[in-house]
Amino acid sequence: MTARILAVLLAALLCGLLPLGVQPARAGGSLTFGYVTRDGDPWFAEQRLYTGLKLREHRPAVEGAKTALAESRVIGRAAGLTFGLVERQLPAQGDPAALARELAAAGAGIVLLDLPRTPLLALAQAMLAEGGLPINLRLRDDDLRGSACLPGLLHAIPSEAMLSDALAQQLARKGWRRVLVLAGDQPEDARVLGAVEGSLAKFGLTLAAVRPFLLGNDPRQRSERNVALMTADEDYDVVWLVDSIGEFGRYVPYDTFLPRPVVGSEGLVAHAWHWTWERYGAPQLNQRFRKIAGRAMADEDYAAWVAVKALIEAAVRTGSTDPGTLAAYVTSDAVNLDTYKGAIGSFRPWDGQLRQPILLATHDAVIARAPLDGFLHQTNTLDTLGADRPETRCKAAH
Repeated sequence: MTARILAVLLAALLCGLLPLGVQPARAGGSLTFGYVTRDGDPWFAEQRLYTGLKLREHRPAVEGAKTALAESRVIGRAAGLTFGLVERQLPAQGDPAALARELAAAGAGIVLLDLPRTPLLALAQAMLAEGGLPINLRLRDDDLRGSACLPGLLHAIPSEAMLSDALAQQLARKGWRRVLVLAGDQPEDARVLGAVEGSLAKFGLTLAAVRPFLLGNDPRQRSERNVALMTADEDYDVVWLVDSIGEFGRYVPYDTFLPRPVVGSEGLVAHAWHWTWERYGAPQLNQRFRKIAGRAMADEDYAAWVAVKALIEAAVRTGSTDPGTLAAYVTSDAVNLDTYKGAIGSFRPWDGQLRQPILLATHDAVIARAPLDGFLHQTNTLDTLGADRPETRCKAAH
């Protein structure tokens, strides 16, 4: 290794951009990422109340990818690699196969998908047919890692089961064993509720009751909107809120019939990332992201960041930019991905899900990081979160 390369690697290590033990290959070449959204996607539409309050706000996750690419320039030079990013938008009635061919022609063999379910699966299948590697940045649906899994699709965003398992570990550790669930009537609420019920059973917690709530002004439905009434006539240690819209849930903390903590959609919330996380280089990552994006990093931004970092490490370690070679590396035991959350990440070979710690946070502080101490696993404690190999319903090998 030349003195110049050693100097570059030392700089990368000092910046925390290169894991110890990584030896860059001098294969050279270009590694180009694609990033795809859909035209008119309601996910990105502002949802404001008449008061101007934003209930939920989603931004394109491409800034996370840009942050990872900016961080990786030094190690890229040392490895003889150049990096690129191709941004595309799938028209509402567009042809995923045509877009996949366009991305492949542009050299974008790795494609970050910030899409709703139907176009995501269609474009992922089209990219796989072109020899590419699709990565899900947004969808947390457990069945996409289970019975409806797509061979070759990787998931950088945590599954619903991972998020609910993390909260269930915290409840078990605190001794809050009886759980009252308040759930909305949206399709997303139903998916989350299924994960919550699975996590409670997994960690030996008791489901005291599930009580549905409704939005509206009909006085006949008062009992399904009044928090104190909904949380009366039951014994429970904690309230688990399932509210994808956010309008009902913001009134639940401090208004329950019994003085109990609230977790789930409000109160203590499970995240892939949080702007107040203060360990393992997180403040520096938050600062780098804010400099590029002008805002705090959200879960989807982190998913884009960690996906790009994982594939760049794979290219450096293998000396290849072939999507198949990179996919094999990131789903192997050789991967050494620094998640900035205190654990080495890798993609599970049985369902393509990225193993990663989950942060449990209020609006302005991280309270705990799961897996929590005491929750053990025979090979990897990160596999206490989400579907482990014996539990998976995904029959596809990655």
